[in-house]
Amino acid sequence: MDDRMLQPSGSAGSIVYQQLKQQIVSLELPPGTALSEKETSLAFEVSRTPVRESFVRLAQEGLVLVLPQRGTRVSLIDSDLVEEARFMREQLEKAVVRLACEDFPEDRLIELENNLTQQQEAIRQQDSKKMFELDETFHRILFAGCRKNGTWDVIQQMNAHFNRSRILWLWTDPHWEILYEQHREMFLAIKEQRADQAERIMLEHMRLSIANLPVLKERYPDFFK
Repeated sequence: MDDRMLQPSGSAGSIVYQQLKQQIVSLELPPGTALSEKETSLAFEVSRTPVRESFVRLAQEGLVLVLPQRGTRVSLIDSDLVEEARFMREQLEKAVVRLACEDFPEDRLIELENNLTQQQEAIRQQDSKKMFELDETFHRILFAGCRKNGTWDVIQQMNAHFNRSRILWLWTDPHWEILYEQHREMFLAIKEQRADQAERIMLEHMRLSIANLPVLKERYPDFFK
C-alpha cells in the first residue's frame, strides 16, 4: 500500500486513522498496546506525517494516549465512557424503535430479517467478529429506516469504549442466543407496530452489555482504566 493507492478513497491520514481505529475497537490492538510512529508508517507504507495525524485524532477520541518521552499507547477502556455511551444510545435507540413501529419501510424490514438469518449463522460458527458487525448493522438499519442517519453518525463518535466492552463480552460469553432473540422480538414488534413492547425489549437489550461490565473488569483487569 502506498500514498498513490490511498488517494482514490481518501487521504493517507484518513485511511490510517480509520484502520487503526477499527483495529483498536475490535481489540486487534488490545488496551495498553504500544504504538510506534515508525512501525506504523512502515506497516501502512506511508510517511510518518499521516501516522502522527492519525494518533492525534485517536487521542482526541480517547482511544490512544500520547505520553511525552514515553510514546503512544492504546488507551485502557474507561468505564465512565462506556456508561455514558450506553446512556446516550439507550435514550436514542428507544426513541428510534418507537418511530420504527409507527412507520418503517418494507425494504428495511427485509434487511432486518436477512440480518437475523445471518446472526443465526454467526452463532452457529461462533464468529464473534461477525456477530458484533451484524449487531451494529441491525441497529444501523433501524436508524436508516427512520431517516435518522445523522443521529447514528453522532452515536459513533462516542461509541468506541462501549464497543470495546461489547466485543470483550462476546469473547468472554459465547452464548449469544439472547442477543438474537432480543433482535428477533424487536423485529416482530416493529412489524406488528407494538411500540411499548419494542421499547421494553430495546431497554433490556441496551442494559445487557453494561450488566456484564463488573465481570469483564475482574477477568481482564489490565484492559480497564
